[in-house]
Amino acid sequence: MKRDKYLYWGFTGLMCIIFTFSALMYLFSYEVAEGYFVRLGFPTWMVYPSAIVKLLGVTAVLSQKSALLKEWAYAGFFFDAVMAFTAHTIVGDGEGGIAAMAIVAVVLSRFFESRVAR
Repeated sequence: MKRDKYLYWGFTGLMCIIFTFSALMYLFSYEVAEGYFVRLGFPTWMVYPSAIVKLLGVTAVLSQKSALLKEWAYAGFFFDAVMAFTAHTIVGDGEGGIAAMAIVAVVLSRFFESRVAR
């Protein structure tokens, strides 16, 4: 049980760091984020809303105030990471590693969250 708790917080911490870093890059380096979005084929109007939603998701997961919001955050993180990985793979820029790491972190964080919450 103690091992599961450590694994939960390790994967949750990694997941939150990835999505927080991504959101902060979107907010404070808009031109860089805009370039990524254009290169990957996403509309640039999504940069700021994506940043805000990612920060809200991190808050929902860490605050543990609402199980429903936490589930939505996990789902949003999973779909965001899968879309990012797919886009990087299709474009062939070789930059899908962080997205793959995010997918693993989201899945394992959610898995161990269910084991710790019992």
